[in-house]
Amino acid sequence: MSRSVSVGLVRLGRASWAASLGAQERCVGRAGAGAGALAGRLVVWEPAGPVFTAGLRRGAEEEAEAEAGRLRALGAEFARVRRGGLLTFHGPGQLVAYPVLDLRRLRLRPSGAPLGLRAYVAALERLAQAAAARLGLPHAAPRPPPATGLWLGDAKLCAIGVHCGQHITSHGLALNCCTDLSWFDHIVPCGLEGKGVTSLSQALGRHVSVEEATGPFLDAFQEVFQCTLTDCEEP
Repeated sequence: MSRSVSVGLVRLGRASWAASLGAQERCVGRAGAGAGALAGRLVVWEPAGPVFTAGLRRGAEEEAEAEAGRLRALGAEFARVRRGGLLTFHGPGQLVAYPVLDLRRLRLRPSGAPLGLRAYVAALERLAQAAAARLGLPHAAPRPPPATGLWLGDAKLCAIGVHCGQHITSHGLALNCCTDLSWFDHIVPCGLEGKGVTSLSQALGRHVSVEEATGPFLDAFQEVFQCTLTDCEEP
């Protein structure tokens, strides 16, 4: 498979929520300006502390107003973010990835036409599925719309929430590696009643660190998006 498109790889390691958003915003600015030969950047990081986030879907604003104080009282941050989806959790033990991509420069369709938003979300689901398979969970799979993400039965393994403006993507996905899943008990994740949450560690019956999951995840990213990742410094 030809991988003529290059995407920069920005590794933040363990980082605060504010630091990760700052890095993403700088990447979005560069992509929007058409700066450089890269088709975009992939920002990967692990949250240094617990944070609940609410997206922009209808109903999220009212939910955020009601929930912010209660969730902050638990010792977590709370933030409204420009992405799809409702309320979710990010914290230590998660591999979070922000693909900041110019969809006009990725040619994943046989026709060569840029991906639309729905097709882009489906590509992220294939990415999560391929990463999980590499890590020993070949049966993890997406669910039919309107659900998004990667699932093991009725338990979500990887959450997806994205934003796209002027063909430039931001936000992305969070893969539970060795996450403390008890944080999810305080919310209805992504507004889905009656559904659970799982992690690589729980599903495999052994500790799976973010570091262990990162290599297979990056390999899967290159495969799904038909690109070559090139390490680069944060913009």
